[in-house]
Amino acid sequence: MRRMAPVLALTLLALAGCGQPERPYRPQEAPSPARTSSTTQPPDDTADEALPAGPQTVQIADGLRARIEWPADPDPLMKIMVDQYVGTRRAVAEGESIYDHNMEYEAEIQASEWIRGFVEQDQSMRGVGRVYNLRVVSVVDNKGAQVNACIDETGIRVVSAATGKAVPRQPSLVRAPYAESVIAHRGDDGVWRIRSYFNPDERCTR
Repeated sequence: MRRMAPVLALTLLALAGCGQPERPYRPQEAPSPARTSSTTQPPDDTADEALPAGPQTVQIADGLRARIEWPADPDPLMKIMVDQYVGTRRAVAEGESIYDHNMEYEAEIQASEWIRGFVEQDQSMRGVGRVYNLRVVSVVDNKGAQVNACIDETGIRVVSAATGKAVPRQPSLVRAPYAESVIAHRGDDGVWRIRSYFNPDERCTR
């Protein structure tokens, strides 16, 4: 959901301590550059490994891929956004009902409810999604961070899990690119976990 900047600033300050934002998550309900890229397995761990620069194609599931457009010299925190994108879409494709990898409780609920919206209707995904314009918007005391990205799922179709055919009424998230943000918190164990999702008030173009 869209939130104004002053609220965001307060949220990040709270993350540096122990505040807990409460924001319902849904991908933006609204109405790829051609370059060669390598195909890899989905990213899996947190933010401390070397990241690629430039385009990367990730095989999410059978018939479902993600094109990740990493910037030059990407910030390791960007992996939090990419991992959750790949993980939640894989959960939909595999008929899972929960996604909790590097999630705090609030974010796990938000992501899992979104996944179940497809799975409970016996729906899956096919095609190619795109994650681009990755940005670390702010970091507070190395404890709280906001990571933004643009998501383009116009190359994806929601299909019947039983037949593989596109459903008659496609959700609006596949009609136009949308912006997404995650608020992350670094735990005492040094691991960054997503605390909350929201859709920022910004436009994404192809």
